[in-house]
Amino acid sequence: QVQLVESGGGLVQPGGSLRLSCAASGFTFSGYAMLWYRQAPGKERELVAKITSNGVSTIYADSVKGRFTISRDNAKKTAFLQMNSLKPEDTGVYFCNAQMYDANYWGQGTQVTVSS
Repeated sequence: QVQLVESGGGLVQPGGSLRLSCAASGFTFSGYAMLWYRQAPGKERELVAKITSNGVSTIYADSVKGRFTISRDNAKKTAFLQMNSLKPEDTGVYFCNAQMYDANYWGQGTQVTVSS
């Protein structure tokens, strides 16, 4: 059974940090690119960051460049999103996503709220 389980969300003040984790099971994690998306209330889901299966290449949305870092540990079948200098506009539900060819798996999401 394929599972992606996000954790690490919560309430943080502007300027603070959070580290999200995405634990994978039920598929060959090391063969999949891993992505983080987010969805703010009333808005469409948007891509935040992507990392290739071997961890060599990453891409980021312009809005998070220099503040967020995506990484992965293939031995532990886990992807991470380190979020620093958080802003209120970073608020939303964060989803991890695994992609390889036609396969596309999603987690249930974790809420991140940036507010004073």
